[in-house]
This record gives sequence, C-alpha cells and structure tokens, in this order.
Amino acid sequence: MKALKPHLAELPVYPYEHHRAPIKLDQNESPYDLPAELKAELAERLRGLALNRYPEMNAESLVRQIAAFEGWPEEGVVVAAGSNVLLTALALAARRVLDLVPSFSLYKWSARITGTPWEGVPLGPEFELPTTALRVHLEDAEEPGVFFFPNPHAPTGRFWTPEAVRPLAEVAEKSGWIFVVDEAYYQFAPADFKRQAQELPGVVISRTFSKAWGLAGIRLGYFLTSPELATQVKKLLPPFRIPTPTAVAAELAMAHPGYLAEVVEKIRRERERVYLELKAHPVWKVYKSHTNFLLVRTPDAEAAFQGLLRKGVLVRRMDGQPGLEGCLRVTIGTPVENDAFLKAAFELGEESGAERQG
Repeated sequence: MKALKPHLAELPVYPYEHHRAPIKLDQNESPYDLPAELKAELAERLRGLALNRYPEMNAESLVRQIAAFEGWPEEGVVVAAGSNVLLTALALAARRVLDLVPSFSLYKWSARITGTPWEGVPLGPEFELPTTALRVHLEDAEEPGVFFFPNPHAPTGRFWTPEAVRPLAEVAEKSGWIFVVDEAYYQFAPADFKRQAQELPGVVISRTFSKAWGLAGIRLGYFLTSPELATQVKKLLPPFRIPTPTAVAAELAMAHPGYLAEVVEKIRRERERVYLELKAHPVWKVYKSHTNFLLVRTPDAEAAFQGLLRKGVLVRRMDGQPGLEGCLRVTIGTPVENDAFLKAAFELGEESGAERQG
C-alpha cells in the first residue's frame, strides 16, 4: 500500500456494524415509504427515461426546483448524492475542522480520511451548548476552517434556537470560518436557520432527502449558501453526480409536499408518546428530542443493545463517544414498531431489577 497516503493505514472504515432484526430502528430512516400513488407515478416516469444517456452535468433542473422549493437563489444551491458527500468535500478543502463532542461521527471521520486537522469542543453535562468555549476557538484559532454544527443535534436530539446560534455564526463570519448548520432533522424542530443564513455569506445550510422525506434510498442532499461559496464547493464535486432516477424521484416528491407534512406530524406524535412512556422506565434515562430519534442512557449499552436485539429490535449504540457512556439511539418507527420497542425496553428493565434483587 505504498502508493496510498500513509495516514490512511491507521484509519477505520466508517463505523457501522450491520445486524438483522424484524424491527429496524438504528439508522434514523423514516418508517414511511413514498406514498403508493407517487411510487406508481415515479415508476411511470422512470419507464420513459433514456438511461443510456448521462444525466445533466450539474443537475440543473433539480437545482432549479430545489431553489424554488426553498426560496433560495439557484446560484447558491449545491447538490450531491447524499449530504455526507458534500460534508466530506468541505472537510477535504478545509484548513481545519471544528466540531462538537459528542456529534455526528461523519464530521470527525471526514476530517481524518482527508488528513484535515480536527478539534472538538465538549457539550455540557446535559448537552448544553458551550458558547464561550466555541467563541474562543473561533476567534483564537491560528487559521479558520469549517465548523460543523448539527441543529437539531445528532446524536442527542438537542435543539438550539436561531437566536442562540446566530452569535456564534456572526463570530465565525467575522473570523473567516465556514459555519455549516447541518439541518438533516429540521422538519422535526420548531425553527430553522435559513433566514439567518441568507444574511451571512459564510453560513452553509445542509439538508437531505433521507430523513423526513422518506427517500434515503435515492441518496440526495444539498447545500444552501452564498453563490460565492457554492462556486467553491462545486469545484470539489464530479460532473454528472446526480443519477437521473434520483433527480426524478426528488422532483416528484417536491411537487407533492403534502405527504411530507403528514409524515412529520405522525413521527412527532410518536416521538412524544415514546418519550413520555420511556420516562417511566425503572433504570433508563431518555432525553428530550427535536428529531426523529431518541437518545437513551442505560446502565450498560452492550447489555441493553443485545437484550433488545434478542427481542427483535435493532437500535444504535452510541456509547463509543465521550459523554455518551451507556447510550443507545432509537429511531422513531411506526406505532407498532414503537410498541414493540417499549415492550422490550420495559421487559429488560424488569429483568435488570430482578437480577439486582437476586
């Protein structure tokens, strides 16, 4: 492997361990597929495509529709096959990466594979925003870079208001940083940062079709930013990067946004129901969330994970990150799936209590 850059030898593959279970609540996917009537229309549209031809060079038609949907200038929209591609591209181009701890693991992973210096600032004990420490990092860094800021936050589900975030964005702007507000879960939260981003050229809003839209399978994400910054990001991406079927599926979904609102409301209601029921768990602690998942702290993440898996429920372990000792992340599924998770969770709590008494 002498032909490859030496830092790659010590790096792991992206951290995800595959398991099979009847109930899959581990990847924050929507439990609801594209509605049947839209799937039928999509199939009809796909039937008429000339798949022997390359897609548009820069997905111009798709960019126009996203710009219209978001009320954003076309010149400031950048698309790729998943927002993770765009985030990794920025890490590649950046002089350094600033992150929160804990956070979405892709940010640190992207910095490591691209050989970009990474630094993380810990959240508070209850995942409070470390505003003072972040200001110091943004103002005193030897040189600026990219600051990845997920809001709502993954993997905790915490949400910070635009009023709380804007001062950080202004400090970042003044200090020459690119401030990336990753809004993968914004539909489940009470507000977003898009209006503020329109006033700050160094802010990037990152969004995806993989969560609320229920289109994780088409792999599509996008940036909303200033035309100047969008031009630089486009230089990092290959041509013909959006497959024609992906563009057609996204365009169809945006033309019928009514289903999205219905799905989001269903998931919000279920999230609150599961949260309230889990608060009564004898040994687990559940955290308030503004996403489509819940973070749960258990006495032993491995035991809880394996116990749920034996009962047919797959969740995601989060205990590998600092500050998340004992934690699992549970995607909100359908009411039936959520009931199965709750039943398994409380059965494990009873078993744990019986073991302690024994």
